[in-house]
Amino acid sequence: MNEPHSIAVIVAHPDDDAYGCAGSIALHEDDPGFRFILVLATDGAAGQISAGVQATADTLGAVRRMESANAWRAHGTIPARHEWLGYDDGELARVDFEELVQRVMDILLAERPQVVATFGPDGITGHRDHIMIGRATDEAFDRARRIPGPGLRRLVHGAIRASTLERWNVVRQRSGLPGWDPEKEYQLRPVPDELIDIEVDTSAVSSRIVAGLLEHRSQRDVLLESVNTVSRWERVVSREPAVLSWPPRAAGQPLLRDLFEGL
Repeated sequence: MNEPHSIAVIVAHPDDDAYGCAGSIALHEDDPGFRFILVLATDGAAGQISAGVQATADTLGAVRRMESANAWRAHGTIPARHEWLGYDDGELARVDFEELVQRVMDILLAERPQVVATFGPDGITGHRDHIMIGRATDEAFDRARRIPGPGLRRLVHGAIRASTLERWNVVRQRSGLPGWDPEKEYQLRPVPDELIDIEVDTSAVSSRIVAGLLEHRSQRDVLLESVNTVSRWERVVSREPAVLSWPPRAAGQPLLRDLFEGL
């Protein structure tokens, strides 16, 4: 009997989870036995506060926890498990690495999801918290998968295609904005197209992805910097590319078109 599809998304901040695999989750929510586990290392309390949002530096963490819950309600798939690790935003690099690995591993062994999604070594934006939670999740996955049991079949890293970032930069420059600089922290970092292993067509559920993103109101100025209409945002999130970290895709094999393809 095939295992029910399940996924654990393990990221650093509220809104990190709102793109990258939110479409895949929507596409599979009606699968028999589907289970979605969300793990957030911090509450994003050190983030920016968009104009008009009733939050302060002291309350932002609580506001962003609420936004995270609201986002998944708006998206339409509420996590079966929504876990907050409780670390300080911006300080994951100071956390004992073994402690972080063990906490993630405990969740992986308790849940044994088929697919684990996190950040790759580029952190997508080079954010040090993204890089650290991705590194810890990679290590936790590697240790956990060696313990016999179901699940833990695939580890994926969210990614942005280099060709896509080139197109986005053209649009930004036409709008008078500077292009993304991958040498700077908090700037988008592309992955060469030939290293992309998975690309999911999420156009059928793109409106749901955007509905979730819009609930992260405190981060609106960051999220909407160069995407100024809902229709354009829906186009941006209509594909979800990723790198298959484990097991590696065999040379010459076609792109996977679904996170669970072949499982």
